[in-house]
Amino acid sequence: MRFILLDKVRELELGKRIVAEKALSLAEEYLADHFPSFPVLPGVLMVEALVQTAAMLVRITNDFRQSMIILQEARNIKYKSFLKPGNIMRMELKAKQIGEKSSSFTGTGYVDGEPILEGRLKLRQFNLAETDAAWAEVDERISREMRKRARLMDAFQ
Repeated sequence: MRFILLDKVRELELGKRIVAEKALSLAEEYLADHFPSFPVLPGVLMVEALVQTAAMLVRITNDFRQSMIILQEARNIKYKSFLKPGNIMRMELKAKQIGEKSSSFTGTGYVDGEPILEGRLKLRQFNLAETDAAWAEVDERISREMRKRARLMDAFQ
């Protein structure tokens, strides 16, 4: 994903739940094209923020063993409001299951305590080297970078 939509991890219970935040700034490049006279975070990026938050919990729970974590399925996504510049979306995700190959979550995004997004996510996790051993070094590099990112977001509490 080109955009990092997770700024800070506030709470984390290994294997169970994560609470994180995304602060939306008017300087973010995608806002220039998405309703320029009424800038809001595109809905698909709101879902991606939930995915990135869930993926952080998977990475930490599984000790960064999988380099790739992708969205397999999004269900029952409900948008209730917009995320505008100056807002902070608090994302709360609860793990239904975290495994080696897949994980599932329920999640809600809040602004000022009011829900603006909710849904269920299923993620798939794997290493590139599972299909071609030549990619093992890339897997290691990605895992190292994700571990650094987790530290920057205060995910290790």
